[in-house]
Amino acid sequence: MAKKRNKKGHKRKREEELERLDSLPWSSTIPIGENDEGETFSTLFAGSDELDGGFLSLEEIDEADYNLDLADVPVDESGEGKKGLKLKKKAQEGNDGEGEAVEEIIEEEGGGEESKGEETPKKKEKKYKNKKKKERKKRVKEVETVQDSPAVVSCDEENKTEELDVEEEEEIPPEYSAWSLMRLHPLLMKSIYHLGFKEPTKIQKACFTVAAFQGKDVIGAAETGSGKTLAFGLPILQRLLDEREKVGKLLALKGEEAQKYSADGYLRALIITPTRELALQVTEHLKNAAKNLGVRVVPIVGGMSSAKQERLLKGKPEIVVGTPGRLWELMSAGEKHLVELQCLSFFVLDEADRMVEGGHFRELQSIIDLLPATDKTNEGKMETVVSDAPKKKRQTFVFSATIALSSDFRKKLKRGSKAKQSSSGEVNSIEVLSERAGMRDSVAIVDLTTAAILAPKIEESFIRCEEEDKDVYLYYLLSVHGQGRTIVFCTSVAALRHICALLKILGVDVCKLNADMKQQARLKAMDRFRANENGVLVATDVVARGIDIKNVRTIIHYQLPHSAEVYVHRSGRTARAFADGCSIALIAPNDSSKFYTLCKSFSKESVKIFPLDNSLMPDVRKRLSLARQIDQIERKGSRERVDRTWLEKHAELMELELDEDESEEEKVDNVRQRKATSAQLKKLKEELSSLLSRPLQPKKFSDRYFAGRGMSPLLQNQLAELTNQKQQQVAASGGDKKRRKLVVVSQNCIEPLQALRDGSKEVMSMKGQSADRRRDIANLRKKRKEEKIGRRDQRRDQKKKRKLGASS
Repeated sequence: MAKKRNKKGHKRKREEELERLDSLPWSSTIPIGENDEGETFSTLFAGSDELDGGFLSLEEIDEADYNLDLADVPVDESGEGKKGLKLKKKAQEGNDGEGEAVEEIIEEEGGGEESKGEETPKKKEKKYKNKKKKERKKRVKEVETVQDSPAVVSCDEENKTEELDVEEEEEIPPEYSAWSLMRLHPLLMKSIYHLGFKEPTKIQKACFTVAAFQGKDVIGAAETGSGKTLAFGLPILQRLLDEREKVGKLLALKGEEAQKYSADGYLRALIITPTRELALQVTEHLKNAAKNLGVRVVPIVGGMSSAKQERLLKGKPEIVVGTPGRLWELMSAGEKHLVELQCLSFFVLDEADRMVEGGHFRELQSIIDLLPATDKTNEGKMETVVSDAPKKKRQTFVFSATIALSSDFRKKLKRGSKAKQSSSGEVNSIEVLSERAGMRDSVAIVDLTTAAILAPKIEESFIRCEEEDKDVYLYYLLSVHGQGRTIVFCTSVAALRHICALLKILGVDVCKLNADMKQQARLKAMDRFRANENGVLVATDVVARGIDIKNVRTIIHYQLPHSAEVYVHRSGRTARAFADGCSIALIAPNDSSKFYTLCKSFSKESVKIFPLDNSLMPDVRKRLSLARQIDQIERKGSRERVDRTWLEKHAELMELELDEDESEEEKVDNVRQRKATSAQLKKLKEELSSLLSRPLQPKKFSDRYFAGRGMSPLLQNQLAELTNQKQQQVAASGGDKKRRKLVVVSQNCIEPLQALRDGSKEVMSMKGQSADRRRDIANLRKKRKEEKIGRRDQRRDQKKKRKLGASS
C-alpha cells in the first residue's frame, strides 16, 4: 500500500509539473527580422533538434527559476561561435493588456571548458545589466502609475513628461555632489541643478536632515543672505514628492482603497511672512525650486485683488505663502482651501522676530488658533475636522536672522507652560509663538549666528555730522561714490519724502518705497530699482526684512533704527550669499549713545570712520542750499493750492458761495508776489542747473591747469596707485617701452566699499566710550533735575501771585 501511494504521489507531481510547463508561453517560431516585403522570417532554430518544441519567453520567466537549461550552441572550429549569437525578440508585457515592445539581446558565450557552477566575468556583467534593466522598467512602471493616479496634479503635461522619462536621465556634474550626500529626491536634485546652486549653505545642510528624514520641528537662525528660504523649502518639497510616490505604489497594489491615504486637493504647507515683498520673493524662490515637480505655489498678500486670489485658491495649490492680514481675511470669510487644515503638514513662520514686535499682527494669533491640535494637549484650540481627509503629522518651522531663546525653552515646551503669555493672550515672544503653534519639545534648534550677528563680509562705518547736514553727506555719498545699487533707510515716512524731494531736485533718479504706498506702486518701485545697476532706493524698514536684491553694494542709515535686530536686517540687504558690501551710518550728536549701544550689542571693539574729501564739500553744500530753497518754495505753493482746492471743493459740495474778502489792492499785491516768487524759483533752478552740468569741483580748483593744489586727494591717490602699477609692469617687462593704453581717472569711479578699504585709517574705539557715556548720562540727569526744580519754583510763584491778587 505504501509503495502504491508513493507511486501515485510521484505521478501526481510529474503531471502537475508538466501542466505548469505547458501553461508557459511557448513559440514555435522566433521572429528576428523582416524581409524586403515586410514579412517576418523565423529563426534557424525553429523545429531543430536542439530546441525542439519551441522557445521559452525569457522576458517573462527566467529559465534558471524553473530548472530549464537551454542547449549550448555548438562552437565551430573557425571560432566564430565565440562571438555568440544575438537574438532579438519583441515581447508584449502588461497586466491589463497594455503592451510595450521591449528589445532584448541574448548572448550565449561558448565556454565548454568552464564548469557549470562557475560564473565568468562576462556572465556576471550580463547578470548585472539584466538586473539594472529590470529596475529601470520597474521605475518606469511606478512613475506611469503615479502619473495616471488622481493624486497627482498636472501643471504642464509636456514638461512633466520630459521630467518623468527615467530612461533618459540627465547626468548631474560632480560639482553638485554635496547635494547628493543629502539624499535629495532625483527630481528635486534636477531642479537644484537647473537653478545652478552647486553646494548647500550651512543652514540648508543643518536643517534638511532633521526636517525631511527625522520629521522634527525646526527653529533656525542664521545670518542674512544665508539661504533660509530653501532651508525650509527643500524639506517641504522632499516630503511631498515622497508621499506622492508612496500613494502611487499603494494605488498599484490596492487600487481605489488607497485613495484614503491621498491628501490631494488639500493645503499641505502654509508659510507666513511679515511683509508683502518678502511673501512674493519666497513664492518666486519656491516656484523655481518646484518647477516641473507638479507642486503649485500661490501668494496671498494684501494690496491686490482678493477675487483673483480666490480664483487661484480654487486650483487647490499645495503651498500657500502669505501675510497675516489677507490670510485671516480670507479664512474668516470661509475660504474652503484655507480653512480645511486637517492635511496641513508644514506651518512656517519666516522672519518670526518681526511677527512679535510691539504686538503687531494680531491676525497671526487667530490663524494659529485655527490650526488643528497636535499630539500635545492645546486648550482652546479651534480644531477643524474634515471627515474624508487623512490627518497628517504637522511640522512647525520658525526662521529668522536674530532669535534669542531662554535656556529652559525645551522644558517650557514639554510642560506646556504659559508663563510668558500675557493676560490678553497676545503673542509677545518667539517662545510663546512657538508654543502656541504646537511646537514639540523635540524641536531641533539650529543657531548659526555669531557674536557679531552681521555677515562677515560687511564693512561697517559711520560719518559724524549735524542733524541738518545729513542731506549734505547723503548727496556727497550718492554723487561721489554712486557706484552699484544703494539703499537709504529711514525710520519715518516724513524723512523719506523730504529726501526724495531734495534728490529729485538735484537730478538723482531715486525710487521710494514705504508701507503707505499701494501694492502696484511698491512693485513698480522694486522693478525700477532692480533694472538699474546704479539705482538708489529710499525706503522705510518695510524693505529691511528678507528682500533679496542682487548687487546691492551700499546701505546708508539716514536714521538709526529703534532696535539692534532691525539694524541687522537693514545691513543684511548687502553682502548676501557670501558677497561683500558696505554699511554707512550718519550719526548726529543725538544718535551717539544709540549707535554706541548698537556696536556693543554686536561685540564691536572699533568702527571705521568713512573717509571724506573735504575739498568737495563747499560745492556740495552750495548745491544743497539751492535745492532746499527750491523745495521750500515748491512746498509752500503746493500747500496753498491744496488748501484752496479743499475749500472750493467743500463749498461746492455744500452749495455755498465763497466771499471774496480781499480788496483790489490785496489782489494786486498777491499777483505781484506770485510773479516775484516764480521769477525767484526760475533763477534758482537755472543756477542749480549750471552747477549740475559740471562735475563736483574741489575748493580752489583751477580751470586752466589740471595739476596743482586744486586736485582732490582722491584723484591724487588714484594717480599714485596708477604710477605704482605702471612701475611694477615696466619692471616685470624688463624695461620694455611700449605704448600703453590711456587710463581715465575721475572723482566718482570708486564705490564706497573700495574707498573705505583704501582710505579709512581713522577708527573710533568703543572701549573708552563707557566712561564718556556715563558722564553724559549724569550731566543729562543733572540738567533735567534742574529744569524740574525750576518749573516747580515757577508754579509755586504763580500760585502765590494768584493768592495775593484774590485777597486784594
